[in-house]
Amino acid sequence: MLRPLISPPRLRPGDTVAIVAPSGPVPAERLDIGVGHLQDWGLDVQVMPHVLDTHPDHRYLAGSDAARAADFQEAWLDPDVRAVITARGGYGAARMVDLVDWDALAATDPKVLVGYSDCTVLHQAVAAHLGLVSLHGPMSGTVSFLKSEPAREHLRRTLFEPETTQTISGPLAHTLVGGTARGVTMGGCLSLLATSVGRAGTPPSAAGGIVLLEDVDERAYRVDSFLTYLLRSGWFDGALGIVLGSWQDCDPVEPVVLDLLGPLGIPIVGELGFGHGPDPLTVPLGVPVELDADAGTLTLDQPALLRP
Repeated sequence: MLRPLISPPRLRPGDTVAIVAPSGPVPAERLDIGVGHLQDWGLDVQVMPHVLDTHPDHRYLAGSDAARAADFQEAWLDPDVRAVITARGGYGAARMVDLVDWDALAATDPKVLVGYSDCTVLHQAVAAHLGLVSLHGPMSGTVSFLKSEPAREHLRRTLFEPETTQTISGPLAHTLVGGTARGVTMGGCLSLLATSVGRAGTPPSAAGGIVLLEDVDERAYRVDSFLTYLLRSGWFDGALGIVLGSWQDCDPVEPVVLDLLGPLGIPIVGELGFGHGPDPLTVPLGVPVELDADAGTLTLDQPALLRP
């Protein structure tokens, strides 16, 4: 059964945050604009050395696996860094995650990881190896962070004033299966969850969890295949609730979700507002919550981040 994780300290003006690119390459102009927004919050922003690299052979990767892992590890081990923020998703975190010295990271002070999409791999590793709450939220080099004031503001408040974001709901949230449930938030990008089952540093099941699911640019049959695989593997056994985020550029997925997950008999909410959509909300992972599927809300028992 999932248990609540340790909450890192919240941020304060003057804190240092590090930008890493563990997956795909980020355009320099987007990186610069994102850094500017973070600086507007009073943060000192440290861009890690390989963030603007591109792999010499695989152009979908932001530099070599070793370089991306080194940036992440160096950022986490820096005692001045209070949060590690991913620049973008794409693909590649699964190639570098096992190159990180997680024992060394576990010996340092807790800090906040922010990201979504391919960062699902890192959220799982941070939970498994470090036992820390992390934030499924917008990344500094993505269009949603650069252009969406609501997305930036929700992330800012979660980082600096987390008591103001304890109840999470989006304007399109709606009931798919009614009821209430209490559990610990977990999950992320569906395709990453399905392809990481059974790997080191990933949860063996969602038992005790309120499962967050979202994805981008997927056909209905692929969503069906991911969910079917997770069901057949027993991963959903003991799950207490399901919360769907955005399904940007996907086929309609709710009929598939209801067909496959509805028989679990647990509350399910559609489109809570996190993920790849234009105005993504920030949702903490590893925190105890109450899911009210009838009201379309997710309410944290306590602020996601602690007072320093």
